[in-house]
Amino acid sequence: MPTPITIRTGSLELTGELNDSETAKAFAAMLPTTVRLSRWGDEYYGNLSQPLDLQESPDAREEMTVGELAYWPPGNALCIFFGPTPASTDDTPRAASPVNPLGRIKGDCAALKGLGGSVQASVAKAALDSTFRWMQPFHFTHEQPQD
Repeated sequence: MPTPITIRTGSLELTGELNDSETAKAFAAMLPTTVRLSRWGDEYYGNLSQPLDLQESPDAREEMTVGELAYWPPGNALCIFFGPTPASTDDTPRAASPVNPLGRIKGDCAALKGLGGSVQASVAKAALDSTFRWMQPFHFTHEQPQD
């Protein structure tokens, strides 16, 4: 089951979800965390405060999609893709070298294009909101009618 997350930088708040991969589970275990992100084209990347000590996963790849989140093992870095990078040959985001997919931002991430060359972001597990309350246990009571 995906892990819901929030990514905040300044007044911008994005929601997303982490996938069920081993890399995503290791990343989720270190949340909340704050990351200083640098911009490389339309990608933000930043060194994580704690090492994940993970190698390239079997699903690692360079070609990504807009809104995708990834982990770059050589730099112990979180990557957020929101458009083409200097390594891209078209409008498709492309990592400098293979990255392990972590998850994705839900909805439009175009607001990232308006941010500067370096930003600080906090990443945390999202609190479940009222849309998930129906999943909580509940009990029925039944009273016998009085004659």
